[in-house]
Amino acid sequence: MRVAIIGAGVAGLTTAKVLTQAGHQVEVFDKTPDVGGVWSRTRRYPGLTTQSPKAQYSFSDFPMPRELPEWPTGAQVQEYLAAYVQEFKLEPVLRLETTVESVVPDGTEWVVTSRSKETSSTGVFDRVVVANGVFCEPALPSYPGLAEFEAAGGRLIAGTELHDAEEARGKNVLVVGYGKSACDVTVPISKVAASTDVVARQLLWKVPRKIAGKVNFKMLLLTRMGEALFRYRYLRGLEKFLHGPGKGIRRSMLNSIGSVSVKQFALAEHDLVPRGQMEDIVKGAIGLATEGFFEGVADGSIKVRRDSTIARLLVTDGRPSAELADGTVLPADLIVCATGFVQGVPFLPEPLQHQLFDARGNFMLYRQIQPIELPGLYFNGYNSSFFSPLNAEMAALWIAADLVGALALPDAAVRRTDVVAQLAFMDEATDTHHCRGTKIIPYSMHNVDEVLGDLGLQISRATRASHWLNPIDPAAYRKLTPALLARLDLTKETTHDGNRHQYSGPAAAPSHPVR
Repeated sequence: MRVAIIGAGVAGLTTAKVLTQAGHQVEVFDKTPDVGGVWSRTRRYPGLTTQSPKAQYSFSDFPMPRELPEWPTGAQVQEYLAAYVQEFKLEPVLRLETTVESVVPDGTEWVVTSRSKETSSTGVFDRVVVANGVFCEPALPSYPGLAEFEAAGGRLIAGTELHDAEEARGKNVLVVGYGKSACDVTVPISKVAASTDVVARQLLWKVPRKIAGKVNFKMLLLTRMGEALFRYRYLRGLEKFLHGPGKGIRRSMLNSIGSVSVKQFALAEHDLVPRGQMEDIVKGAIGLATEGFFEGVADGSIKVRRDSTIARLLVTDGRPSAELADGTVLPADLIVCATGFVQGVPFLPEPLQHQLFDARGNFMLYRQIQPIELPGLYFNGYNSSFFSPLNAEMAALWIAADLVGALALPDAAVRRTDVVAQLAFMDEATDTHHCRGTKIIPYSMHNVDEVLGDLGLQISRATRASHWLNPIDPAAYRKLTPALLARLDLTKETTHDGNRHQYSGPAAAPSHPVR
């Protein structure tokens, strides 16, 4: 089949790789000049790193090189993805610096109109996979007084628009937000700015990279046991105990991390203890503490304005400023907004968007992949998780199977009921903080299991059991792609037979498969 893939980030690239291996004709469109999606140089901000360690933020058959730090930088992740493209020979299918303007159904086909620089072109495809990313288009707040603020020399930008900390040198900077990206960008800014204030509407619990300075957080939270500490919509096995007779043990395990965080980061001394307990972390955002952030708070280079928002922008004594909700006025030469992202599909016609969303604007996607009653259209990457490459890779297998009718799915009414139930559960579990249905944290592996259940595939019981106490290892899933393709009898070559391909650095030539 002819398949258009919109987006050359993690999800788009793994979809292209799987579908190409399955014998389909693929084209990948992305408006940026390089692959990577959120890791593109056009979107990277100073201080950007992965949230998950490198071993967990890897594809199953293409691990990150050992010499990379435990939490790779944005540039290192982009280099890794570029090497993935090289290893699996995806360069010919890429259409970079190309913006998709419209995707319109035409009978059983799809007409994709795109623009590259000054040239517009139209292509006809059998299927379309939307992998444009859910954290690429920033949501900027609107503040009264912006025009006067900018006329006085003030600048308001999204965090993804700041590409060099030197832009903040000698300036009074406000960072709006308290999520991972806000804290990440604050640290390099604070090293060069005249002043750095973080305006936090709500404080969030931060998990130390190394709990008590010794235990990597992946040993506690990036395991099946760690995921089981958070109640899913249905319980199985040990989960029934943890959310029944053993709920006291479960709560103690989670809240002990909070107690350690309070002590490790001296949160009480700086009035930065979030409300609630660590077990409530799923209702906001499960975030990793940025290295250097609380150290900056301690030495005074970073000031956190907790439980506060910007009420308006203004000019005081000829200088750009911001007034907070409590009346405090702060000098603000530069305001960096790390205030979330917009999840949208502007290239789809309005009638399709009406079918795609529920009444509250949530994406109605079965298994986070398939719209209800929109045949031929798929989504990947709308399952943001701690293991995003693995979740996207498994979703790509699901798409490959469905393309050839190899999935025995329930009818549309049953699938719709399941999606509605899933969204209702996520509303309650996360207090609606699930990015319009596109974020599945902390239920990453439940999603993997559901997708593989549809495919009739799974890794060994022993390996899954080991992942209850040890961090999830994406490499354990590396043989599922060749297994599925062999079942579908669609493999073109025998080179990708469950071997691991090792990325040895951005300048390295493709390496030989190793058992």
